[in-house]
Amino acid sequence: MKVLLPVILLASLATAQDRDFLTADETDQVRLAQEPNARLKLYAEFARQRVDQLEQLMAKEKPGRSTFIHDLLADFTKIIEAIDTVADDALKRKLLIEEGVKAVVEAEKEMLAKLRKISDAEPKDVKRYEFALQQAIETTTDSIELAQQDLKERAHEVIAREEKEKKEIEALRGPDELNERKEFEKKEAEQKRKAPTLRRKGEAATPDPRRR
Repeated sequence: MKVLLPVILLASLATAQDRDFLTADETDQVRLAQEPNARLKLYAEFARQRVDQLEQLMAKEKPGRSTFIHDLLADFTKIIEAIDTVADDALKRKLLIEEGVKAVVEAEKEMLAKLRKISDAEPKDVKRYEFALQQAIETTTDSIELAQQDLKERAHEVIAREEKEKKEIEALRGPDELNERKEFEKKEAEQKRKAPTLRRKGEAATPDPRRR
């Protein structure tokens, strides 16, 4: 039994990590929302839905609810992390996200208050999901602080962090691997500069008959 217990715990942890934090329909919606402001608002709405479901579960003490509460909290935390990732990626690409960030801050403040209310109520089964609840609270608090940060300053930090990570990765690579990478990037850049064409050298483009 002593040998089996760690194995069971590890298996449970692996299952939790592999589980998707979005439904299939939500994933499709995210794929369609390519514009960062729209995607940020969408994730904020998904997070709100998780908190609404939490409140419904908290309203009545039912056997077995702790598992659902734990999973909802875990999914909520991953959604908040996804919000931060989308924002950082947009800033890195120098895109304007003021509209989406404003919507996120409003939603996260509202949700944080509800999560803290659940924590302060100290439900009888809280020990079964206490860690997940605290993680949700801490992640949301950090996300609000990030969202309220000056976006230009945040963008500089994101770019600086990425450059630092890139240098650290390059430092771990051997000289041969580094040279191969640089050669690959050079060839890739050259291919992008050369526009694909079926014309022979010196041959003029055929006029488009529709443009008359």
